[in-house]
Amino acid sequence: MIKGRCECGDVVFELADYRNTVTFCHCSQCRRTSGHYWASTVAKIADLTFVKETGLTWYQSSKKARRGFCKTCGASLFYQPTGTDHYGVAAGCLDLPTAMTPGKHIFTADKADYYASPDDAPHFPD
Repeated sequence: MIKGRCECGDVVFELADYRNTVTFCHCSQCRRTSGHYWASTVAKIADLTFVKETGLTWYQSSKKARRGFCKTCGASLFYQPTGTDHYGVAAGCLDLPTAMTPGKHIFTADKADYYASPDDAPHFPD
């Protein structure tokens, strides 16, 4: 069991199980919603329990997915592809230690020009 939360504490949750690797997404939507590339793990919705969700709201960012964030502090917390039973969970909102390792970098062809591509995991251009 690991806990996670937004900055202000209006969204607090627990994960009974989650993937032990982090995916780094460099697409323009992730960069715009998170401020840089998005780092996330994956957890089934059934493995997530909200302790507090008064701040949670969702934004339909495309036909393919929606994003969950705290409406109080603005923290990006979740990504859910349409029709799936899992969330991408922001790795940075999880309490330490996470025991996660870098898994892959995706949409690297769309990465911003202000940083070098990290070499800590395989790259996938799209």
